[in-house]
Amino acid sequence: MKGWTASDIPDQTGRTAVVTGANSGLGFVTARELARRGAQVVLACRSEARGAEAAQRIRAQAPGAYVRVAPLDLADLTSVRTFAAEYQGDRLDLLINNAGVMALPRRTTADGFEMQFGVNHLGHFALTGLLLPKLLEAGPGARVVSVSSFMHMLGTVDPRDLNMERGYRRWTAYSRSKSANLLFIHELSRRLRATNAHLVAAAAHPGYASTNLQTAAPKMEGRRAIKRFMEIGNRYFAQSPDQGALPTLYAATAPDVHQNDFFGPPLQGIWHGSPVRSTRAKWTRGDTAGRGLWAASERLTGVRYEALAN
Repeated sequence: MKGWTASDIPDQTGRTAVVTGANSGLGFVTARELARRGAQVVLACRSEARGAEAAQRIRAQAPGAYVRVAPLDLADLTSVRTFAAEYQGDRLDLLINNAGVMALPRRTTADGFEMQFGVNHLGHFALTGLLLPKLLEAGPGARVVSVSSFMHMLGTVDPRDLNMERGYRRWTAYSRSKSANLLFIHELSRRLRATNAHLVAAAAHPGYASTNLQTAAPKMEGRRAIKRFMEIGNRYFAQSPDQGALPTLYAATAPDVHQNDFFGPPLQGIWHGSPVRSTRAKWTRGDTAGRGLWAASERLTGVRYEALAN
């Protein structure tokens, strides 16, 4: 995979992808490059207006691309269920769980969950489970890719306090939600192996990529100095969204991707470079932790992966 770029993406003609958070940043680039290579892409976005604008930009940058917009608010399980119920695609080959929030002041979702855990993990857990029948129908080549972060190294999932009610720390909450992404992929992979399903579950992280994630919380709180600090960091230290999306695109399309693989920039660069198999914290490969989070997620969302029950 040395030197792998978007030009190495295999032909995606005949495949359909859903990309969450596709209106900006990594999600936009991911959707654009899949569409450029022939995939039909559904932009699953909280704002239909911003999604429609993104669709226009993709069509302008990738003439002939097929994209459409569907509303999806991962902070509201009713919206997740509506999206899955109204999904009109003839098939679903790729589900890219990309959308996320980072280091927010304490907020809760429509269902009362801590916002970062609720959006980054629970919303995607529910979405994947509800779309699972479509993914399994697609046969060989179908994949689920969850976008984590190298920040997962800074926080384990605490099963006794999933909503951080014992004391909220924004960066700890973010790191835990990114660990939860990897535990989810670990347990999903285990269940897929156990049922001999063709569906592959993998994960990726973008390193340090310049997106609006870094500035969203300071902007929300009116913290101008912090917002400016983040903008400077993005300008001088981060890689572009085009580069940051490569690990996700590799996980979604490369031929040598296996269950529970995790891709990111090279370790020596930590946030720059072409995708390689990445280092991950050992606690994100724990069967006991994975099963525990899975059971809690089913209970909290009400979504059960009946096709993979074991």
